[in-house]
Amino acid sequence: MIDEILQNEHAGSFSRRQQLVFRYVLLVLIDLTVLNLFDQYWDLVFIEHFSISLLAALLLQILLQVTIAIEHRVANFFKRKSGVKAKILRGLSTWAILFASKLVILEAINISFGSSVLFSGPIHGLVSFIVVVITILVAEQVFFRIYRSLA
Repeated sequence: MIDEILQNEHAGSFSRRQQLVFRYVLLVLIDLTVLNLFDQYWDLVFIEHFSISLLAALLLQILLQVTIAIEHRVANFFKRKSGVKAKILRGLSTWAILFASKLVILEAINISFGSSVLFSGPIHGLVSFIVVVITILVAEQVFFRIYRSLA
């Protein structure tokens, strides 16, 4: 996916490292934008300073990528097995990893930033945090779909 996104006939192709830097800077900027929009327009999200939101976006992106990598490894483990039981276990493990990771990420943000980054509301801010994360993931996908459609 990265190769097709970043290759340009006029500019030549980019190295793998350049592509990864470009991709992750872009993802962090999308996360940063979403976090700051929620901070500005939703009372359940509070971020004390812009620089803290930048660090939070970076931490969030790193932890989301780790979560996705873990989920893919577990899914591949169950893909190699056949049968209904393997499919059910794959679905349950995917859901458990994705849900549990949100708790871990929320706690990592809480430990890292304390009262400088707060998600409040139902279930000690978990609902507002999940809304923000889902919005980030949707924004990332929308961006990449638009980018691919321009090719």
